Amino acid sequence: MSKESKLTTDAKELAQLTREHGRKLASGDVLPAIGFGTYALPDGTDAVKAVAQAVLCGYRSFDCAAFYGNESLVGRGLRLGASKAELKREDFFVTSKVWPTQLGYQKTMDAFFKSLNDLDVDYMDLYLIHWPANARSHENWNELNLSTWKAMVQLYEEGYVRSIGVSNFKEHHLRSLLDTRVPPMVNQLEVHPGFSQQSLRQFCRMMGIVVEGWSPFGRARILQHEILQQLSQKYQRAPTQICLRFALQLGVVPLPKATNMNHMRDNLQIFDFELESSDMELLLSLDRDQIGFSGEDSDLLTFS
Repeated sequence: MSKESKLTTDAKELAQLTREHGRKLASGDVLPAIGFGTYALPDGTDAVKAVAQAVLCGYRSFDCAAFYGNESLVGRGLRLGASKAELKREDFFVTSKVWPTQLGYQKTMDAFFKSLNDLDVDYMDLYLIHWPANARSHENWNELNLSTWKAMVQLYEEGYVRSIGVSNFKEHHLRSLLDTRVPPMVNQLEVHPGFSQQSLRQFCRMMGIVVEGWSPFGRARILQHEILQQLSQKYQRAPTQICLRFALQLGVVPLPKATNMNHMRDNLQIFDFELESSDMELLLSLDRDQIGFSGEDSDLLTFS
């Protein structure tokens, strides 16, 4: 068996595990338990190669965004990986997001179809509002979010996207959207040891919103912390795997990024161990110091 054939065989098993452990959305679709982040991938053909390698390793969920500036490259990578692994479009869960400068009904519609074209897919599995309009930037921030959401709902009801949601929305940003006929199904948040956003996650759970977690390694700042190092030794797992397992046990779908194939595979191999409840509490205690927090606050950021 060739190396590539073995990768494809192993990938099928890992892909199946991500689906079995995935989160069912209000739409009825299943969001795979781990996604592949595409922010700041290498340029050009290296990005295409990284995405194709991720497919061969077993990733089936790909987190994209117009802001990342690489959706056409990601689309090429998905097609290359699908060809090598003999996969179809329906085997993938593709996400994109509308950037804050494109909020509002018509701008959101235009941004969506541009992403659809750049990724070269005929539908999106999940479409998100990347950041909410906030009071610092807009007097009518709530109305702007609602007009954006109107476009999202229309895209959903017309079948262009199978599920819709938001990213970086706090409770007060979510409130009015929850009163619409199609409430958000996903909220993508920064979640990692040192910044687990417990109260917001709990609110989302009560509202039936599935949480995805970006920056699951706290921009690598958390990985050298003594608690992560201790748990790495205890479980004989890499600190990155401890972080991903932490997210999984919180009910969060983590979105790691990797360009090294060994790291890609390691990030998927987290279904055969479990962190003890006392160790989960230890990791949650790191919130006190907000270790690894990006500093990006959706109430304070401005976009131009």
